[in-house]
Amino acid sequence: MPRAVPDSVDATLELLKAGAYVADRSLATVVFLTLQMERPLLLEGETGVGKTEIANVLAKGLGRNLVRLSCHDGLDLASAVYEWNYPAQMLALQTVREHDDPPDLYTEPFLIRRPLLEALATHEGAPPVLLIDEVDRADAPFEALLLELLSEFRVTIPEFGTIAAAEPPPVVLTSNRTREIHDALKRRCLYHWVGYPDAAREFQILRVRQPDAPPALAQEVVAFVRELRSADLFKPPGTAETLDWANALIALDCARLEDDTIDQTLGVLLKYQDDIDQIRGSEAARLLSEAHRKAA
Repeated sequence: MPRAVPDSVDATLELLKAGAYVADRSLATVVFLTLQMERPLLLEGETGVGKTEIANVLAKGLGRNLVRLSCHDGLDLASAVYEWNYPAQMLALQTVREHDDPPDLYTEPFLIRRPLLEALATHEGAPPVLLIDEVDRADAPFEALLLELLSEFRVTIPEFGTIAAAEPPPVVLTSNRTREIHDALKRRCLYHWVGYPDAAREFQILRVRQPDAPPALAQEVVAFVRELRSADLFKPPGTAETLDWANALIALDCARLEDDTIDQTLGVLLKYQDDIDQIRGSEAARLLSEAHRKAA
């Protein structure tokens, strides 16, 4: 059943916490303002820092459906907004008898709603949470398509007319910043950069998401990953990789980090062979020693 949106920043923090999302106050503030002002929220940051998870937690916390559009190069109107059911239209024409009037082929029964249009539809109780994921992977024409939707929460279909949301859905856009988002789109959104968490918050995230991890191991994992991020890597590990690595170490019954264990599990943390080759061996041992030194 849909629930009311939070009425304060503290209530927003509690909503996120209930969904096992450990947020700082600045993030909770912009999420609260997004819900209160009915403005889209653009979250930028490195991969694996929890941008997409915000939309998932909001949908669950508010008791609403999640409508997700995953962006990619060449994303078009038919994939993102709507298309007509051509087989059904052809079948309708074939079943018309000689003296009957031709059917209207551009009506609701023949309309296929894709994610953006589905988010504008009338839903029982409350509108869904709309996630437009990795918008930076789409091209400029798709951004132009979003402008009408995000400014007025409506879409115009030439053959059908304009469909407007009875109530604007909460909208979360994410970007890994592989390219710059156009200013016109940014102006329609509230903005927040989701960076890597500090050590205390990452430890808290790990304890919440992986409660079976021994506290000493969790501390070492966080400290080592933070040292790893300071290395000159093609793709540093995000919080998602920290959680995956902790889970892997738990599965291996590790109570503490050791050089051999790190070498054998680097593929959980790092996704490029050049990065793994750079860290494996003496560099991993050095980073672990540095992590222990700073934790002491």
